Amino acid sequence: WDGELAEVAPLPKFAPEELGDCIDCTICVQVCPTGIDIRNGLQYECIACGACIDACDEVMDKMGYPHGLIRYSTQNAIDGKPTRVLRPRIFVYGLLLLGLCGAWAWGVTHRSELIAEVLRDRNALYRQSADGSIANDYTLKLINKSQETRRYRITLEPADAGLRLQGQTEVQAGPEQVLPVALNVVADGQVSGRRALRFVVEREGGGEKRVVESSFFGPVQ
Repeated sequence: WDGELAEVAPLPKFAPEELGDCIDCTICVQVCPTGIDIRNGLQYECIACGACIDACDEVMDKMGYPHGLIRYSTQNAIDGKPTRVLRPRIFVYGLLLLGLCGAWAWGVTHRSELIAEVLRDRNALYRQSADGSIANDYTLKLINKSQETRRYRITLEPADAGLRLQGQTEVQAGPEQVLPVALNVVADGQVSGRRALRFVVEREGGGEKRVVESSFFGPVQ
């Protein structure tokens, strides 16, 4: 016996590692699209897809263990702390969702069944005829978004601007049809420069009315 040596410590007692219901199959890691180990706790890479939950529940079924080893929960619930379901955030999200649903319903019930657009001829700013009259060419695009055939009347404003509308001023558009209408606006030779005008499209019998603003160009004097 060597008295200068310290007393020999007893050998450690080995115990089996306690994993709970987890059998360390790592299937939850294999099915994770981001490659994280959810057993390490909450991680910012988690996209909450639930693939690990489904995989773990299948393994628990085979082992005869209850579900819920991996589940949607909060850190307070896991730590045994009290949790609140009705939080201010829930009411805020609910009001936002209700507002979005209301706006969508209003847009569906009040949507316009007639869309009108005007495109000027890009090839020439204006045309001057032998009699001195000046003409501008336009294409009026009408979109009938209703489910029935409708007739429309096209007029020009202001009526006292010295401009005349030529072309097909009464048209018929089928259900959900996009109808291009070629129009000419003619003025006498006294018109010069730029003038504002408006194309007015009205449904026969009343109802939809659209006003599209455009411009008429003549020679600069």
